[in-house]
Amino acid sequence: MDIKLILKNIVKTDLTLSVSGLSLNTKTLKKGDVFVALQGEKTHGIEFIENAIENGCVAVLIDGKDFNCKVPTIRIDNLRNYLSMLAQNFYTKANNLDLIAVTGTNGKTSVSHYISQLLDFLGTDNGVIGTLGMSKTENKSINTTPDIFSIYSTLEEYSSNGINLAVIEASSHALMQGRLEGLSFIQGIFTNLTQDHLDYHETMDNYREAKGKLFKNNFSKRAIINRDDENHQYFLDTASDKEPITFGVDDLEFFKNSEKGFICQLNDYVFELPLVGEFNLSNAIAAYNSVKCLGFSDNHIIPCLAKLSPPPGRMQQLSNSNIWIDYAHSPDALDNALSTLRMHYPEFNIRVIFGCGGDRDKGKRQMMGKIASERADSIILTNDNPRSEDPQAIIDDILAGTKVENDVQIILDRGEAIRSAIQSLGEEEVLLIAGKGHETTQVIGSKSHPFSDIEVALHALN
Repeated sequence: MDIKLILKNIVKTDLTLSVSGLSLNTKTLKKGDVFVALQGEKTHGIEFIENAIENGCVAVLIDGKDFNCKVPTIRIDNLRNYLSMLAQNFYTKANNLDLIAVTGTNGKTSVSHYISQLLDFLGTDNGVIGTLGMSKTENKSINTTPDIFSIYSTLEEYSSNGINLAVIEASSHALMQGRLEGLSFIQGIFTNLTQDHLDYHETMDNYREAKGKLFKNNFSKRAIINRDDENHQYFLDTASDKEPITFGVDDLEFFKNSEKGFICQLNDYVFELPLVGEFNLSNAIAAYNSVKCLGFSDNHIIPCLAKLSPPPGRMQQLSNSNIWIDYAHSPDALDNALSTLRMHYPEFNIRVIFGCGGDRDKGKRQMMGKIASERADSIILTNDNPRSEDPQAIIDDILAGTKVENDVQIILDRGEAIRSAIQSLGEEEVLLIAGKGHETTQVIGSKSHPFSDIEVALHALN
């Protein structure tokens, strides 16, 4: 596309230049792209212009500064305010899809993938954008909601391939930073709100308000709200949708534990839901309501609930062993995971391995230590993604919540912690490896190293 079309109604230019894409990140920039150099939280995109040129960028858009380099630069004041317009000018097919957004502290990935699985079973092609990547075939760690150009680019690709519906995980950061700006959603789904990300939002009220943006100003035409969450009334009051749908676990006439998950009754249908954890009952009901709003009937949807499977790293059992992997990295998620194992293994000792991320919400560390003390019989504290923090300082914060009488080990090397726990696991013990789930890297200092809880655990198990 000619750059004049991309900059339409933003800034005039005499350049005649063919552009293949827009990029905010030199790591994903492709030859022929325009590099958009913005001020970030810690660095300015100017620092990466030379790298962008090496990777094949054909021009640079820059905010508030003049800069000379080997490719044309175009200055746009308040550049960040024009990102959605740039995206809409270039990715013209992105808004052709029906979009569903899922927000909440926990459950975004599971609900998104359950919706996608149900639609697959029902013969409706769809895409997913979120923590597990930007398609159902990718399995790599990214930010929950990627940057605005990556989202628009993926939606453009979906549209070009005949996909008419996509499900997007909408993180609080993305909603605050306008990464979904210019899009409109046929549904917005709220799962729950518990403490997380207060390093960014500072207060729970700010965090809740960020989530609420999804439901204001007709951003989402239909609101689907979890009434089991204590914050549900705020979201009902916030929603532009004057006839929002609410859901809760009590939508089920009954449920009871089964070997694979739960035996449930929903609207006179009895079926087995092959997912563990009562939180997954809520996630499955959210997905059911979403798909029902798309026009499918119970006699089509409910049989498909019996075929759902958890996304990678979400209460994932390894090879029929007593070893489980979960992404739980917030107090509520850790509580849910441990409570689930206690319910399914009532006579077993529960062991847990976890840590907390560095340079992130410090307030949740002590809370997670307390929860582990109350829910598990033994604890191994280890590195999560320590980033620039002292790993021992993170452990000390967690230890402030544990009880003196608890069986607590400290093994900072996460791989060694996993191997040690598996090698010593007794016949009547179950192990939860929590915090990183599907992730395939570990961030230590400023470097990202290849690391997978699943791969390390499978290797130790075998």
